[in-house]
Amino acid sequence: MRDPRFPALLVRSITCALFAFNFAGLVQAQSCAPVAEWTLPGGSQIASREIYARTAKSHIVLLGESHDDEDHHRWELQTIAALSAVQPKLVLGFEMFPRRVQPALDRWVRNELSEEEFLKATDWPKVWGLPPALYMPLFQFARLNRIPMVALNVEREFVREVGGSGFDSVALDKREGVTKPAAASQAYLERLLAVYSEHPDKKERPTRTDPAFQRFVEAQLVWDRAMAQGLAEAAARDPQALVVGVMGSLHMTHNDGVPHQLANLGIKNVTTLLPWARSADCKTLTAGIATAVFGLPATAKTAAPSRPLLGITIDTTPAGVRVNAVSAGSVAEAAGLRVGDVLVEIAGSAVKDAAELRAIVGRTAPGTWLPMKARRQSETLELIAKFPAQK
Repeated sequence: MRDPRFPALLVRSITCALFAFNFAGLVQAQSCAPVAEWTLPGGSQIASREIYARTAKSHIVLLGESHDDEDHHRWELQTIAALSAVQPKLVLGFEMFPRRVQPALDRWVRNELSEEEFLKATDWPKVWGLPPALYMPLFQFARLNRIPMVALNVEREFVREVGGSGFDSVALDKREGVTKPAAASQAYLERLLAVYSEHPDKKERPTRTDPAFQRFVEAQLVWDRAMAQGLAEAAARDPQALVVGVMGSLHMTHNDGVPHQLANLGIKNVTTLLPWARSADCKTLTAGIATAVFGLPATAKTAAPSRPLLGITIDTTPAGVRVNAVSAGSVAEAAGLRVGDVLVEIAGSAVKDAAELRAIVGRTAPGTWLPMKARRQSETLELIAKFPAQK
């Protein structure tokens, strides 16, 4: 029987899951995008001055991220700052906020709220849940420069209802102004089907005609459509401004997701930019993945953490919490976790998303042994994460 909470996982899971799917070669030691340089799909470099000048002529710019990667957020801030030097009139749209918190964003930009008041007013722990420190430099940049911030997302309940019974089942007054999305491209459907098939309830590979998969797709398209409409409305309010959207990478790679919905809304002058990991698979840097990518350095090793760390990079997928990378010498490596494993239980509790896992690990005392269950292909493994005692 399907977990009744499964549709709710769509709101936070699909972006990260498909980002991992699209960048499955993260552990390969190669680089086709030199560090600190912009690269066009195909491998040729382009000067920073040139890419920013071109981008500033767009109607809308989309910046993709992996939500819990600190360097992705640093790159976003750098890119936004550089664009503001070319086109001082900016509007920043964020996937992280549902539309109902727009008044709080307006008050923040007007400097009427402290950081603590802002996070409370935007209901941050509930609507997003990742450490606010990842995003606050972006929000502070907007406040310091009086750059309007736009909430692009919708309520989780709306997306859950679409995932459960379809878009047409949602009452008109609960759609938050979101109109019927444009149909997905064939390539987008294939990527969605691959991720949907990973869910543990699926004993056989589903097909595109599976009604449940079709609702899954509808939920993703509603999410894309909502953000596209939010960006389009911002551009219409101020045609002289450059509108920049910050969102998970799936929503804008390969011109699917938000760019596809923007085109359906009549906006085709869209630039898509991505950060590119030094270890990413060069075979995925193909024409159409983005307008350009920026090469990031290898992740630097940090000093002893102030909180327990497994030493893994994770994403939420419909199947559970997928391991995308395992740090050398980490607790996770010692426990036997591998890239591709899906964590389904930790400390005796089922884990359905990355936020739950981070919360459990964050509460773990030094010196604690933490039992875990991970799915590796068709096998379920029982592992022990042994956190070192505090020195």
